[in-house]
Amino acid sequence: MAVAVIFPGQGTQGALMGASWREHEAWGVVDRAEQALGEPLAHLLLAESADDLARTRESQLSVLLTSLIVWEAARGALDTAPVAFAGHSLGQITALIASGCLPFEEGIRLAARRAEATQAAADRHPGKMAAVIGSDEAQVLEACGAAPDECWLANDNAPGQIVIAGTPSGIERATKAAGDLGIRRVMPLKVGGAFHTPLMEEAATALRPILDGIAFDRPAAPIVSNTDARPYGDATGWPERLERHLVSPVRWRGCMTTLVDELEATTLVEVGFGSMLAGLAKRGAPGVPVLGVATPDDISPLSEVRP
Repeated sequence: MAVAVIFPGQGTQGALMGASWREHEAWGVVDRAEQALGEPLAHLLLAESADDLARTRESQLSVLLTSLIVWEAARGALDTAPVAFAGHSLGQITALIASGCLPFEEGIRLAARRAEATQAAADRHPGKMAAVIGSDEAQVLEACGAAPDECWLANDNAPGQIVIAGTPSGIERATKAAGDLGIRRVMPLKVGGAFHTPLMEEAATALRPILDGIAFDRPAAPIVSNTDARPYGDATGWPERLERHLVSPVRWRGCMTTLVDELEATTLVEVGFGSMLAGLAKRGAPGVPVLGVATPDDISPLSEVRP
């Protein structure tokens, strides 16, 4: 059995998302992260309302930390080494840390700076995102064409599940165009900006000097990049990929294809709060089982995953 480990991104946060881990030894991840940033973080994982995690920095750090806590507990329970890692959007930072490519403390600081940079860009260039259901990429690109330079494809998540992003007026025009094309459903998403579009260019520019100062290491297994859905097993190229990642679409459907067809993963392990990626895998990797690991109770079944 070949296992690929996948990590969720922003949008999967929720109330009390880390509460079940409070007394687990893996909670030490939070202590290390607090030391790395020099600020309290535990409250993000114990927030009683998702509204407390609405802003980009809080939501991204809460998702990252919860996933890293779960991975700290899960990796010891797996009897087989992963054949690959991947993460959706922010989850790519988690994958880099989990694989050993990005040192823990550097990764925590990078995630915080990334969140701050994207929030600043979103404040200067307000934007929205919306999920387009029941369409293909060609239709979505045609709908976005109704608002050139204002609306773009942002996430190609799975067959029939694509996300667009852009200015408020751009999203409005693209939504109308989608209806005219017969696309059955466009759902606004509760996010604070038009991520993975050119509206994040200032964030990419701000982040590049930070990326250039990080010493990346060879990962324990290949990491499949969001931007081009290709696996990378060395330490080079990540500053460029992570910079481009901010302004380019997340090619998650392609990532699933690479994990299953090229890297021959026969089981996916979703590590972190929620089950968003399992839902996408039903469309993008049908027939491949997904084990969700979100709470301490989910750890023991991992011991049954055999090479």
